[in-house]
Amino acid sequence: MKRLIIALFLLLVVPSLWAQPREATFQVATRLVKPFVFKEGGQLTGFSIELWQEISRQMNMKSEFLVKPTVQALIKSIETKEADLGIAAISITAERDAEFDFSQPMFDAGLQILIPASGSEGSMMAGIIAAVFNSSFLPILGLVLLTVVVTGHLVWFFERRRPNGMLSSNSYFPGIFESCWWSASTLATQADQMPRSAVARVVAVIWMFTAVVFIAYFTAAVTSSLTVQQLRGDIKGPEDLPGKRVAAVTGSTSVDYLKQHNIAAKDFPKVEDAYAALQQSVVDAVVYDAPVLLYYASHEGKGKVQVVGPIFHKESYGILFPSNSPERKRVNEALLRLKENGTYERIYAKWFGDQGS
Repeated sequence: MKRLIIALFLLLVVPSLWAQPREATFQVATRLVKPFVFKEGGQLTGFSIELWQEISRQMNMKSEFLVKPTVQALIKSIETKEADLGIAAISITAERDAEFDFSQPMFDAGLQILIPASGSEGSMMAGIIAAVFNSSFLPILGLVLLTVVVTGHLVWFFERRRPNGMLSSNSYFPGIFESCWWSASTLATQADQMPRSAVARVVAVIWMFTAVVFIAYFTAAVTSSLTVQQLRGDIKGPEDLPGKRVAAVTGSTSVDYLKQHNIAAKDFPKVEDAYAALQQSVVDAVVYDAPVLLYYASHEGKGKVQVVGPIFHKESYGILFPSNSPERKRVNEALLRLKENGTYERIYAKWFGDQGS
């Protein structure tokens, strides 16, 4: 009898325990883009991460983040069902909405322009330095310095035997230093005396004409550099972008906008690469999502870059789902509850200030 009871228990109770559903863990694809998603102390944080943690808490679900390198890789992971959904700073577009589903908008954004920080004195000095160390100008500068030394030697050689000449000593040292100093001073139109010997005076006249030509060339080079710098920096809004060297992030809506407006752009796989290109003067401006640029300009790029112009091509960010995802409705309900109970506003204020949502 006992054996019969045990057998019935194993047959009826144990399978029912096995059949209890396990709590599902949702695979959430994301990508690093400050201030929405980034790593701090080895952990993911940011506006999108905190928002999703609150949504998943509302839904009583566990989730695991899959960090993807680019927005294209994130979208691909949704398409291949590697991830159940994606959250970061994903713009809702008609093209994407045709292939996937989006949640209710979780953030209102748009595009803006990032340029190098302006500063009259610093910009002018940078232009002069750029002109002096320009690859085409350096050989000429080297030739002029060599000519200063050669002219100094010629003047010393012909002037050293003149007892009443401009040299205080007829020996090589310090006579050569005096003659080279005279040669350099003449280049800067600051020489206060002239050689006395006839041949040295001929050399001096030739050198003066050469100095005038060099000074004129140098002035033109500096002026050209400053003019180009001014033209490149004269960006105040999207209407100033045509003809400029513009950076955009591959696969972003900024690329589509620039193409639609016939603005040539250089694509970079990550926005950090675009930042580096801007600071190295490879490009004149970066066009990308406004909140991302604003965060960078007030943190890592503070004092180096500035955001200019109004927000244009306004768009919204959403949570990305595969088409006909059963979880979309539950996520939308949780997101709306967070907006109603003030949680969304609190998270927004933490990352973007008290500007409303």
